[in-house]
Amino acid sequence: MALGVAGGTGSGKTTVARAILEAVGPDRIAFLAHDSYYKDIDWSGDEDLRRHNFDHPDALDNALLIEHVHALKVGRAVEVPVYDFVTHRRKAECVHVEARPVILLEGILLYTEPRLRELLDFKIYVDTDADVRFIRRLNRDLAERGRTIESVIGQYMATVRPMHLEFVEPSKRWADVIVPEGGENRVALEMVIARVEQILDIDGFKV
Repeated sequence: MALGVAGGTGSGKTTVARAILEAVGPDRIAFLAHDSYYKDIDWSGDEDLRRHNFDHPDALDNALLIEHVHALKVGRAVEVPVYDFVTHRRKAECVHVEARPVILLEGILLYTEPRLRELLDFKIYVDTDADVRFIRRLNRDLAERGRTIESVIGQYMATVRPMHLEFVEPSKRWADVIVPEGGENRVALEMVIARVEQILDIDGFKV
């Protein structure tokens, strides 16, 4: 079976995905992050990079992700790209992911792609207030991605916020479950994990 965890930037998707991984067991889950599938573009210069919209669905190589999900579903391992958010290019190496009973996908724009939605048996949307999400994104990009405060704010206003309103927020209508406040909502998180375990038990994947 395949599970999806989507939601806006900084919503707490990773926390929810980790909770599922821990509950089900990493040995039973093939985990794929949508962020790994950003298209590998040979930038002509800094201006070309600045103009690029990383928050639009077209920025992601969904065809490759769909190919990988199909492969995992039939028991074939895949080589997942490694995207460098400092250079904005894919690295030479890949991550080897073996097929497992459960496929877990996590990403902002998962539910905007109909072909991906069709592959998911259970869709979770993590819903968190915009101010909290922005602060989390700001802290992450400063600490992990070598950005400046000005560049983070500029990108947020130019593409992150408008793309969230156009694509991400509307995509929650496709979710089976909406989790308010992400990993901070322990009650909702426990309910989601219980539901995942129930689905696995019904499908014969005892956890």
